[in-house]
Amino acid sequence: MNKPVKITTDSASDLNELFTKRDIGKFPLYVMLGDNQYLDDVDIQSTMIFDYYEKTGKLPTTAARSEEDFYDYFKSFTDNGQSVVHIAISSQISSTYNYAQAAAKRLNDVYVVDGRSLSSGTGLLALSAADMRDNGDDAQTIAEKIENKKTSVQASFIINTLEFLYKGGRCSGLSAFFGKAFSIRPSLQLIDGKITVARKFIGSYSKNLLKYVDCTLEKYNTPDMSRVFITHTHADKTDVQNVRERLIKYGFAPENIIETIAGSTITSHCGKSTLGILYINDGNK
Repeated sequence: MNKPVKITTDSASDLNELFTKRDIGKFPLYVMLGDNQYLDDVDIQSTMIFDYYEKTGKLPTTAARSEEDFYDYFKSFTDNGQSVVHIAISSQISSTYNYAQAAAKRLNDVYVVDGRSLSSGTGLLALSAADMRDNGDDAQTIAEKIENKKTSVQASFIINTLEFLYKGGRCSGLSAFFGKAFSIRPSLQLIDGKITVARKFIGSYSKNLLKYVDCTLEKYNTPDMSRVFITHTHADKTDVQNVRERLIKYGFAPENIIETIAGSTITSHCGKSTLGILYINDGNK
């Protein structure tokens, strides 16, 4: 008989209440506001990021947890007779995967997958792993299947302001200047685990949200219709509703559209009103 399997992932997977609802372990990453260190979605919420920035003009910083932190976390499950499958955000943008993998090598029956994505893109893989667990797959089988599935994740976002990206050193001052002057709204996408600029939209953010949805679904046009995320950093409710209605027009059932608020880790890098649609694109295998 297979050991019970515990699915875990980083807090930056942005699953909100689904962590609890689907029995997925949430491993919080660090967020620093000045000299104060917090655990993402434990003792800091994303709205605190905006308050801090407005008061100080400074951005928070983020950090992975240590190998020992991962070891203790995984051991709490293996000591209880469970196997573990941990799905980490992309190793191309965080050292989380490397520390988790090093910790796993010191234990039995712990499998770590480099999700090659972030936010609810990684969350999609964690939910798929939970589906497999509930269907009776063992940990090794789940890890192997997720390794094969991760290249099918479509994870992208449209940015409302370049300010956080600029101050965080992720775009040049010239790019930020022209972005503000000409209302450029870049869409960012995870390609092979790296964040790349997929397209630059010009003009109203609200109108370009729908163009972003159209462009994404036209390019990645074989979505798994059973699950799609709208993940955002406190975007306008009307904008979110318009995106939801657009997804319904593309054939997504309302009950399969999941809205989540990005946590402090993602918010620290993207700023307010960033919004993404994320889904498994079955044709990208």
